[in-house]
Amino acid sequence: MKIFSSIIGVLWVFFASGQVQPQEVEIIRDTYGVPHIYAPTDPGVAYGLAWAHAEDDFQTIQLTMLAGKQMLGLHLGKDGAAADYVVALLGCRQVVETQWETLSPAYVALITAYTEGLNAFAARYPERVLVEGSFPLTVKEVLSAYVLSLAVISGADQVIGNLVKGTVAGAPDLTGKGSNAFAFARKKTADDYVYLNINSHQPLEGPTSWYEAHLVSDEGWNALGGLFPGGATIFHGTNENLGWAHTVNYPDKIDVFQLEMNPENALKYRFDNEWKTLDSEEIKLSIKIIFGLKINVKKEIFRSVYGPVVKNEKGYFAFNLGALHDLRAPEQWYRMNKATDWKSFRSALEMVAIPGFNIVYADREDNIFYLGNAKIPRRDPQYDWTKTLPGNTSKTLTDQFHPLEDLPQVLNPESGYVFNTNNSAFSCTAPADNPNPEDYDSTMGYREFENNRSTRFMELMEQYDVLTWEDFLAVKYDDTLPQQLAYPADLSEVFRLDSMKHRKYAQLIKILHEWDRSAHFNNLGAAQFMILYRHLVDKYRSKYTGVPYPLTEAEAWEAVAYTHAYLKKYFKRIDIRLGDYQLLVRGPYEMPVNGILDVITAMDAKLYKDGRVRASQGESLIMLVRYPEDGLPIVETINVYGASNQRDSPHYADQMLKFIKQQRKPMTLDIEEVRRTAKSVYHPQ
Repeated sequence: MKIFSSIIGVLWVFFASGQVQPQEVEIIRDTYGVPHIYAPTDPGVAYGLAWAHAEDDFQTIQLTMLAGKQMLGLHLGKDGAAADYVVALLGCRQVVETQWETLSPAYVALITAYTEGLNAFAARYPERVLVEGSFPLTVKEVLSAYVLSLAVISGADQVIGNLVKGTVAGAPDLTGKGSNAFAFARKKTADDYVYLNINSHQPLEGPTSWYEAHLVSDEGWNALGGLFPGGATIFHGTNENLGWAHTVNYPDKIDVFQLEMNPENALKYRFDNEWKTLDSEEIKLSIKIIFGLKINVKKEIFRSVYGPVVKNEKGYFAFNLGALHDLRAPEQWYRMNKATDWKSFRSALEMVAIPGFNIVYADREDNIFYLGNAKIPRRDPQYDWTKTLPGNTSKTLTDQFHPLEDLPQVLNPESGYVFNTNNSAFSCTAPADNPNPEDYDSTMGYREFENNRSTRFMELMEQYDVLTWEDFLAVKYDDTLPQQLAYPADLSEVFRLDSMKHRKYAQLIKILHEWDRSAHFNNLGAAQFMILYRHLVDKYRSKYTGVPYPLTEAEAWEAVAYTHAYLKKYFKRIDIRLGDYQLLVRGPYEMPVNGILDVITAMDAKLYKDGRVRASQGESLIMLVRYPEDGLPIVETINVYGASNQRDSPHYADQMLKFIKQQRKPMTLDIEEVRRTAKSVYHPQ
């Protein structure tokens, strides 16, 4: 039977690849340059998506694909070689080989067509290829890149980095760069629509930045939403009947094991009552240096029955994560794209192939749902899975994973709403309707915590029995911190400082104390607070261990002195507005932008120039959806910059001003309406 299914899969790929006729694929560009891809078949749509996305951002797609080929070092030098090493250490290609036959023929056909689309674009525009010899891609190289991406999203890069340095894994980033999602059932809305907010806070540029697309076939695919460079389906968005949003979550997705090594043989480790030999492999990393020259560096990698192995001064450590045990995550997204109702969507979720991410769901039939999704091993409760585990016993080795019904979830709560802001899976709706953590396996390691966004969201919910659309927008665009702050540092001491002790800082203390905790770009106080807070994060990062670190009075004064000096040095005054300090920058365009860390309209920033910062992660692709009982959903979207990453494109920055003004553009799933108002229609060629 296994051989038979393999033959069928090969034949499907052969015939499907021959069936993608580029002249049957339409790329329909709307006023904002967003691609609406139509083809008779799903593989044809995937081919068209690859072509259209390559037109807009081929350089970033290649960063993902070069990693899958272990050739990123030839483009980015040492930094790229580090990614190539991780691909080899994780065994991404081996995962693809061993899991290949778990993919359905339909998905293999789709990802094959997507790969062909990228190869066709590279052949048509060879001058845009970053590394000579990197094309054509193979389907398995594309899937290897997916395995890497999912492993990194699961935290593999952090674990590897910590093991290389010989340190234990740190706490997840809880500083407020994360995402928001919420859904309201009809009982909670004033106009009889179901509402869905899709609002992931991703980097504004790079391999995990959002690209907006609309995918339509005659085989039942009609989905609009966001995907990352290299993605062949919508990652989150809406179709004609339902939609879903993702946020990053923090269950225990990775296990670390210390191996017991044989003192007489450095490559043997104990496993139960026998000594096993580490699998070892010598890999060659190619690294670009200068003037087109490259060097080759050899590295040895190890693997054990537990998974990849890293050696440091403390010994040999292995680690394991769900992303290395299931290749079907992109296929699950494909099935979610094509789900027609709650039953078929839940059927897709039952794959539990996507290794992480919360899911907030809504549909036209008035179902709303929250899932703390993750691919988590079944674990022996006699061990403390939050710590490094003994790597010498089969009791800590598992290849069985929790099914969907084991994961924290809520369907159609009495409150009429569900939400997540990267906070606890057990705080996803009104308190009376929340899942009880005692009902779930504690070894799954779901972190129980609130952040500023979740706290503020619940404050806002206390104001509404029902919400109008205007109320919904007010919640989505709320930019105010809660009364009780939930940052990793307890900042109470800052707001208790007596300005009479240091008259030099009286004006700054007054601004901080009178700040309304809002983050509009015209706000007084937000910039001062963020300069102070970023300084504290840099200085006391090692003290953030999951419990808010309480500042002493002396530490608070030091932070105030730093902030005062910073403002005087770069702005010559203390009373600047947020927009004087924080900008949204795209090529030659600079605009003041709303948001600070961990408000609902969150925005993080990096140092730019002259003491100012530029927005780098946070509000990006925003999708707001209303589901009527009949007819297509009403969709409004905005992307932070535009549809294209090409500087010479009219769509390089044409959504920036709307984004700044917190406006959105209307979108439709009606392909005939898209054609009627299109700015251009063409075929990949």
